[in-house]
Amino acid sequence: MSNSVNRRTFGLLGAACAAAIGFGAPAMAQTQLSIATGGTGGVYYPMGGGLAEIINNHIEGYAATAEVTGASVENMGLIALGDADLAIGLADTVAQAYSGTGRFEGQELSMIRGLGSLYANMVQIVALEGSGVTSLADLPGKRVSVGAPGSGTEVNTNAILEANGISYDDIEEQRLNFNETADALANGDIDVGFWSVGAPTSSILNLATTQDITIIALTEAELDAAMAQHDTFAKTTLAGGTYNGVDEDITVLGIPNVLTVSSEMSDDVAYAITKAMYENIEDLRAVHPAARETTVEFALSATPVPLHPGAIRYYEEIGSTVPDKLRP
Repeated sequence: MSNSVNRRTFGLLGAACAAAIGFGAPAMAQTQLSIATGGTGGVYYPMGGGLAEIINNHIEGYAATAEVTGASVENMGLIALGDADLAIGLADTVAQAYSGTGRFEGQELSMIRGLGSLYANMVQIVALEGSGVTSLADLPGKRVSVGAPGSGTEVNTNAILEANGISYDDIEEQRLNFNETADALANGDIDVGFWSVGAPTSSILNLATTQDITIIALTEAELDAAMAQHDTFAKTTLAGGTYNGVDEDITVLGIPNVLTVSSEMSDDVAYAITKAMYENIEDLRAVHPAARETTVEFALSATPVPLHPGAIRYYEEIGSTVPDKLRP
């Protein structure tokens, strides 16, 4: 567990002792868990907050807090360093970290384990109506937010552009988080922004209330090129009406989001978290509709790295068959 987590634990222990002295009643220290999420304008943060509440309410002796981070890439480093106990990450980023490829070339983080997959991101490419950007082919020469540094959005953006013959040399890239991207579009500081996030997401919802937006649809050839190069991509549908003014269904690229921990987490804790999440899944769905996808079936089909033995214990306890590829 991280130094920061230990500091929080010691601080809470001190407060508990003070309370016991002051009121003459015994107090029990709680073990603090840190959940690495993303920016406040995305889905990771509310999902992490919802999971923290489930842990706080249903796992005795543990208290969890959702932490704002740069998202997927940074989160895998936090797990590897022990600076986070749980972290959410895009499937391709998680797979790259585990295998030491892509953004993690030469940094194999083989301690990463999954508890399950939560929901699928949708790569949403947003411009304002009248901007002149109506297709991926229009991006060269444009000011493009490719995602925050250390985010899965930037990994996905780069993959889509590379697969379709566009490099950062062809665009004026800016590395902005979701809220910054929405603000920059509204202010005319950029021409187009990439989001890899569950839908609907608050930053695009808010943008669409004040601006006329358009979601850039990829052609079948562009979708196929991206999927051929990156096997964690799949076609999915952004339903019409998700955002104000976007009335038609749009085929977009989807990619699972994975709830990860370190192999050093105890089996009992990993089991308790997995069990509490699924047994109280309606609490998570009340926080964000993306959690409708958080099912055992999705976890066992979409998780790209081995599951933690504690999670496997839960899945087998409820009668599910865990594929051999998900066993450490």
